[in-house]
Amino acid sequence: MKKIICLIISLCMLMILLVSCDVENGDVSTSVSSESSTTVSAEWDDGFEEWDDGFDEWEESGSVTSAESTEDSEFPYVECNEETDLVIISVKGYGKIVVALMPEAAPETVANFKGLVSDKFYDGLIFHRVINGFMIQGGGFDKNFVQQKADTIKGEFASNGVANDLKHTRGVISMARTLIPDSATSQFFIMHEDAPHLDGQYAAFGNTVYGIEVVDKIAESATTTYYIHGMPFSDSPINIVEIESIRFAKEK
Repeated sequence: MKKIICLIISLCMLMILLVSCDVENGDVSTSVSSESSTTVSAEWDDGFEEWDDGFDEWEESGSVTSAESTEDSEFPYVECNEETDLVIISVKGYGKIVVALMPEAAPETVANFKGLVSDKFYDGLIFHRVINGFMIQGGGFDKNFVQQKADTIKGEFASNGVANDLKHTRGVISMARTLIPDSATSQFFIMHEDAPHLDGQYAAFGNTVYGIEVVDKIAESATTTYYIHGMPFSDSPINIVEIESIRFAKEK
């Protein structure tokens, strides 16, 4: 009987020990799971930080690709320091007009224009007279309508005894003047539409080869008449059309 009782007591103690081991193993297991979870979480965080870095790089890359950068990348010309027969007229808020100068048509006019470009004479001046369907005129006045002085040159056109076959068609650039044939200085105009009545009367000296749509936008400007010191400036844009710069150029 004693043996049976001892056996029962031994079995009970064994069961208690087994339950105790199960509980201890569960705690350890939970600890391992927690540690594993922390490790995985840390690795995922590291990956997320790397993804963040990649996103930052994408944002940086994206910020460089602005409309202006895209336009510049597509622009087929580049400014240069040496004199060429190409010039870029940069108009603030409108864009760029590229003009091919034609010294064979008007050599003295082109030489004068190049000299003014080299001196950065036109920087900050305005298109002060705009007539839709006709032409846009500028290069003589600043934003306060103060005239900028320049030397007069000979008028290179047929009625002044100079052969010049360049017609005043859309995009052609020509010199403005007074009623005096040899009175042109720095003011020029770019034809918005053909004007054959100007042929032989004004010194055309180049043609627009890029940016004629910029000429169109300027020509569509709302205009008015300003009276500056009692002098009327008719067909003047209500919003200033500023020439940021005129620079020599070459093809890319």
